[in-house]
Amino acid sequence: MKTKNKQNYKDSKIYLIGSGIAGLASAVYLEKDVGVPGENIHILEKDLIAGGATDGAGDKDTGFVVRGGRMHEMHYECYWELLSHIPSLEDPNISVRDESYEFNQRFVSNGQARLLKEGKKLDVSSYGLSFKQQADFIKLTYVSESSLGDKRIEDWFEQSFFETKFWFIWSSMFAFQKWSSLAEMRRYMKRFIHLVDGLQRLGGVMRTKYNQYDSVVRPMKKYLEEKGVKFEMGKEVVDIDFNLSADKITATVIHLKNKTEIVLRENDFVFFTNGSITESTDNGSWDTPAKLKGVEESGAWTLWKKIAKKDPSFGNPNPFCDNINLQKWYSFTATMKDSTFLDYMENFSGNVDGTGGLVTMTDSNWLMSIVIARQPHFPNQPNDVKIFWGYGLYPDRKGNYIDKTMAECSGAEILEELYYHLKIQKLMAPITEAGKVNCIPVAMPFIDSLFMPRNMGDRPDVIPSGSTNFAFLGQFAEAPKDCVFTVEYSVRTAQMAVYGLFDSGKKVHPMYESTHNPKYLLAALKAISR
Repeated sequence: MKTKNKQNYKDSKIYLIGSGIAGLASAVYLEKDVGVPGENIHILEKDLIAGGATDGAGDKDTGFVVRGGRMHEMHYECYWELLSHIPSLEDPNISVRDESYEFNQRFVSNGQARLLKEGKKLDVSSYGLSFKQQADFIKLTYVSESSLGDKRIEDWFEQSFFETKFWFIWSSMFAFQKWSSLAEMRRYMKRFIHLVDGLQRLGGVMRTKYNQYDSVVRPMKKYLEEKGVKFEMGKEVVDIDFNLSADKITATVIHLKNKTEIVLRENDFVFFTNGSITESTDNGSWDTPAKLKGVEESGAWTLWKKIAKKDPSFGNPNPFCDNINLQKWYSFTATMKDSTFLDYMENFSGNVDGTGGLVTMTDSNWLMSIVIARQPHFPNQPNDVKIFWGYGLYPDRKGNYIDKTMAECSGAEILEELYYHLKIQKLMAPITEAGKVNCIPVAMPFIDSLFMPRNMGDRPDVIPSGSTNFAFLGQFAEAPKDCVFTVEYSVRTAQMAVYGLFDSGKKVHPMYESTHNPKYLLAALKAISR
């Protein structure tokens, strides 16, 4: 790998393809730790809004939308250190990290209605695992990842495992499915073993003050713009040319959709966020279902497929994007100009908003879950407007009440199905009739793509062997041991790219490995045997 001299950094232009958390983090590190002038950093984004999967938008009249929410925990070493440098939008004298820490001290996760059946709370004091299932769980943490190949979770555990309370809690919390990658589940078990003891109440889960777009993306964007970083929105990259020799890989030209091109000079660099879990999403409405799109409408997947054909070190996107029926699920966001629903849930669950987290209907054909975040979840959300988010892991199954698949349902029908499971149809009918509620469904064809069974090498190395000026970023680049579907993973790949290609004097933060702590191992063993 080519080492750059310090005097060349100020002359380098860096092109970041994609404005998700990995791209934003890379820009921060390049300016702060490497000394690249902000005006030499260009973020090329095909959409008109930054942030990738860390999103959130809307208003009280058209309805708010959060496609999903990234859960956090204390040991996101890269992520929290990054946010310690970003001033809060509401109080520039404190960092986003400190704002988040203070918020989580006031609103501690302690879900008291984690699983429901027939509208009633289930006792989750026991995970319900048999001795064999406990043994299978423990054994999985000790086998090597390379020995698992592209096995599915259902290849390891007996069928009855998928009816246990542990599986309902685990799968709804992380969005794992039976056919998800066994190797990824193993990583989660090892990475988060310190949380196993409190999974049933979401113990240790942290959140941001508002949705992640307003709490994280907007402050980072403001910070970067003040440093001179250029956000070039509506710029879709459709191809990258490379000079591929026996021992070197050098990106030479970036091709944009409008048939313009960026010719890379000797000291220029390209970082590419390959793949995306929120590409090709579509919003429905109160009256209409969301539409399922595919690879054709996606920029990131199409680009990765194109460049992957040029060199084996660029990975293999096909396992992650070619089976949408196994990767998709649907979410929905309800906006209510009335507090009846949240008041009911507070009384029913015993949780004030912001402390309960996921509530999962175990008898839902869709395996529907909802989350009531601390209100307001948006800075522009009036006090008399309440919102909550939910999703269904099995959108192709017909509802228990609505005789349609979730994918076929409008926002109104999704809420009616939810009310049925909570046994509050009569309570909510007047609110609906008065037009005080809106619900926007979202179809996400690639949302579980990062959990698809894969082989070693399908995710490319962050810095491919021999690369002189090119790196991959985000959920589909390989960060050994760490867990995809987390903001920590994206930020870690940004550190790996910047500190690996530039002589910054910085090292990637070591990953917190709770499996090395006997206290957490013992607590986890006790928890799964309860």
